[in-house]
Amino acid sequence: MRSLLLKLRHTRVRSSRTPFALSVTAVLLPVAAMLLVCLAGCNKTAQHAPDVWATVNGKEIKRDDVEKYYRTRVNPEGPPPSQEEALSLKLNVLDELINNEILIERAKKLNLEASDGEVEDKFTELKSPYTEDEFQKQLKDRNVTVDDLKSDLRRQLSIQKLLNREVVAKISITDQDVTDFYNANKAQFNVAEPQFRLAQIVVTPRKEPQVRNRKNDDATNEAEAERKVKMLTDRLNSGADFAQLAMDYSEDMNSAATGGDLGYVPESALNQSDPQLKKIVLQLKPGEVSQPIQLKDGVRILKLITRESPGLRGIGDPQVQQTIRDTLRNRKEQLLRAAYLAIARDDARVTNYLAEQVMETSGKLQDASKVGSPVKP
Repeated sequence: MRSLLLKLRHTRVRSSRTPFALSVTAVLLPVAAMLLVCLAGCNKTAQHAPDVWATVNGKEIKRDDVEKYYRTRVNPEGPPPSQEEALSLKLNVLDELINNEILIERAKKLNLEASDGEVEDKFTELKSPYTEDEFQKQLKDRNVTVDDLKSDLRRQLSIQKLLNREVVAKISITDQDVTDFYNANKAQFNVAEPQFRLAQIVVTPRKEPQVRNRKNDDATNEAEAERKVKMLTDRLNSGADFAQLAMDYSEDMNSAATGGDLGYVPESALNQSDPQLKKIVLQLKPGEVSQPIQLKDGVRILKLITRESPGLRGIGDPQVQQTIRDTLRNRKEQLLRAAYLAIARDDARVTNYLAEQVMETSGKLQDASKVGSPVKP
């Protein structure tokens, strides 16, 4: 009897194990599924500070960072951009900041971050053309502080050091590359008529809508223009650098930033200009600077950088060699930069909250300050 009872008990326990195990599994599976849904929902509705517009490997990029650079790219005197135009530009700015953050992280890992000394040297170089008052005005006009500027310089220098090592150092232009390019593009080096590479400094007796020179200097009447032209003439006669004066004082927004450089001007183009202007250009020798030229739209001071005679320039011409090497180097650098950045972005964890909100609202995001708020599933 006792053995029978034990057998029955053993049978009951064994027979009850399978339903019990099934019931536990049946309970655990829905619970696990619920947890996954909950976690997914929590992640989807995770709170992000409204001023955080993107993260790169956990590093936040905030709205103020984007707005600061955005303001420098919008003409304050022009018509305000539409909502779509503004958001598009802000997305572009944000994408640049994301790329910069990715490259900065790489620079730090490779011990290529700019040193305090390098930042100070660059800061001094930028500040040197201005008086202290002029420099402070430049900062105020751009709504940046000295710390902001130095921080930007550190980023720029660090990224440049990184790219110099990872990209530029890998570029090699051989003599055969130069020869092949020349043979394939001979027409580019055939000068059909005399050409004059000119630079200019422009002064006008009226207020310009936009002034792009480094000192934000603009003569607004005849007396101011006359004084400015005399100052420029005196400084040029004293040996001042033409390109530096053009960047500081020229009122031509298209050429001031390049030191007044107009590139090569063919003689046929001079025929369509003021006869007085053509006469002076033809009389200048390479490297010579003209006296102030009074024209209808203001005063111009010209410098003839070089003169090109008509005919095919040979591959042995040093200028031809340099032009080809610069062209090939720039092409390869752009290609390798793009490839390097693509690889760097693939390795990074990037979340662009502004882009997400723009897509979710079909581009009708009314208040950009809401970016980063919870997104409901």
